[in-house]
Amino acid sequence: MVDFAVARRMMIDTQVRTADVTDPRLLAAMMEVARERFVPVDKVPLAYLDLDLPVTRVGQTPVRRMLKPMVLAKLLQAAEITRTDRVLDVGCAAGYSSAVLAGLAAWVVAVEEDPELAAQARATLTDMGVSNVDVTSGQLSIGAPAAGPYDVIVVEGATEFVPTALLDQLKNGGRLVCVLGSGPAGRAMLYRLIDGNLSGRPVFDAAAPLLPGFTKPPAFVF
Repeated sequence: MVDFAVARRMMIDTQVRTADVTDPRLLAAMMEVARERFVPVDKVPLAYLDLDLPVTRVGQTPVRRMLKPMVLAKLLQAAEITRTDRVLDVGCAAGYSSAVLAGLAAWVVAVEEDPELAAQARATLTDMGVSNVDVTSGQLSIGAPAAGPYDVIVVEGATEFVPTALLDQLKNGGRLVCVLGSGPAGRAMLYRLIDGNLSGRPVFDAAAPLLPGFTKPPAFVF
């Protein structure tokens, strides 16, 4: 039988800390959240492994995955989330990332377009007593503009293009983190909006599952 508290500590010590994640608030939040609560029953023994873990039912398409702990942790550290921030979690899947964010920010709006995953996220977060997350159903690439603007936007997967529709939902001084590019050539990006000027820079190399709606349209060939 898996000792999940020990597995959680090992995940943090061997996957997260070793990737130069040093933010004590983030490490504490990840230690607090039971990752195994957010995965299908047959995947529970794999909950703390270093992989993008599938969270959709077998045969369901598109297959949705939970980000590797290291990639998620480095993205959240780059976003520099404070206790007063309002955060948009794009592609929350079963809600694990939102639970971690809830321990860092004042309020989290979590967007999920898969109805089964959205329902699971709501139920699990409620059962765990997380009260500062609002799970909404909607198209991931659109986000949740009506509930914005946001101090931080976290895209829980890869995008093949700069997500301008989401960047438009940032407050002044806001940050957006995502993995830009599919496959092994992906790079984690940090975008900032300051006085109407948007800047972006790569923060680390990363591979992540491509999110629905974030595939680059095929180029027209004459």
